Amino acid sequence: MSRIATAKIRVVACPCYSSYSRCMDKARIPLFTPVLIAGSLIILLSFAIRASFGVFQIPIAEEFGWLRVEFSLAIAIQNLAWGVGQPIFGAIGEKLGDRLAIILGAIIYAAGLLLSSFAVTPEAHQFYEILVGFGIAGTGFGVILSVVGRASSDENRSLSLGIATAAGSLGQVFGAPVAQWMLGFMTWQLVFIAFAFIILSVLFAIPFIRGPNTSSRQMLEESLGQILGKAWRDPSFTLIFVGFFSCGYQIAFLTAHFPALVTEMCSAIDPSSTLAALGITTTSSLGAIAIALVGLANIIGTVAAGWLGKYFPKKYLLALIYTARTIVSAIFILLPITPTTVIVFSFVMGLLWLATIPLTSGLIAHIYGLRYMGTLYGIIFFSHQIGGFLGVWLGGNLYDAYGNYTVVWWVGIAVGALSAVVHLPVNEMPLRSRRRAAV
Repeated sequence: MSRIATAKIRVVACPCYSSYSRCMDKARIPLFTPVLIAGSLIILLSFAIRASFGVFQIPIAEEFGWLRVEFSLAIAIQNLAWGVGQPIFGAIGEKLGDRLAIILGAIIYAAGLLLSSFAVTPEAHQFYEILVGFGIAGTGFGVILSVVGRASSDENRSLSLGIATAAGSLGQVFGAPVAQWMLGFMTWQLVFIAFAFIILSVLFAIPFIRGPNTSSRQMLEESLGQILGKAWRDPSFTLIFVGFFSCGYQIAFLTAHFPALVTEMCSAIDPSSTLAALGITTTSSLGAIAIALVGLANIIGTVAAGWLGKYFPKKYLLALIYTARTIVSAIFILLPITPTTVIVFSFVMGLLWLATIPLTSGLIAHIYGLRYMGTLYGIIFFSHQIGGFLGVWLGGNLYDAYGNYTVVWWVGIAVGALSAVVHLPVNEMPLRSRRRAAV
């Protein structure tokens, strides 16, 4: 037998063979790969911009004399478009290549920001946020976590997903404060234009989005239609879909409205306090810092969640996170809102903020396999963004109706409790193992 024929047999026999990946011993794949580093950088910049939109609530509403619901609806539409676009970009990545999905996402994201900078009517903002939402889908969790998951070893996958998710939190740390700082010496329109150029800079990371595919041969041979059919027939997929709703509701509401809530409902900052000594002298600056603190704490929370996912059932960890969110949110709204409670709440909620992401995406990969993880996670993520749409839109609508955020806050507490319950019956056993056990 010739050497060429022998080489062909070796390649075909390799379980991690695919048309776009090289053969590599899974045990030798390190935790920090070029794929993980480049993917984390893309998510960091994408989420730094996305997390800053709540800072623009008051400046835009005051410039045009709009009701709070007008720009809230624009951000809500952004979240819904993100959810619609996530399975689309996931499928693009899996069928045409992850690089193409990310490039398209960055270009569409930049176009949405540029066009938004020229918008002078609520309808224009709301329309252009569709582009921004699709851009986030192409540069966010669905595509990046999918390629990171496929390039990770089984041992490191949960932690790798946690690190990539934490990168989004790191973006949130400086996204809102930087936007607030930029608004101090330029208009919000110029800030949007600057953000458009920043998101295009992620294209420099594209060459590194390439690595080994640790999917098994059986996963690679399954079609998208086959795995979708299996997922939809599995009750656990529906439970995860329903459970992810409250995560989107709570996160989107707080990202869009918490800075405004703190600005208007928090008691004044004592000039002799530690916050004032740090330069935080107004409730508006406290609101921006609160979002940054959430992101800072979430770096700890997401990495810890990813690490714990290696050792404990992910469904119980998710139930625990949603229960903790429910309790913390109830305590915050029942107590007087002061600078101290804002800081404490922001840090504790930050520990729980995106900790659901590595666990949920890891659960999808574990149960249904890696081959179409991006598409399946994208479908689950659509539920997250339906919740996000309602959280942002109801926040503005009910604020205009009641003059505060109390009602919409309690709705978030209720859906959080629901999510804690629905994760408990999830069957974490992989579908392939269930079929073998049934024989």
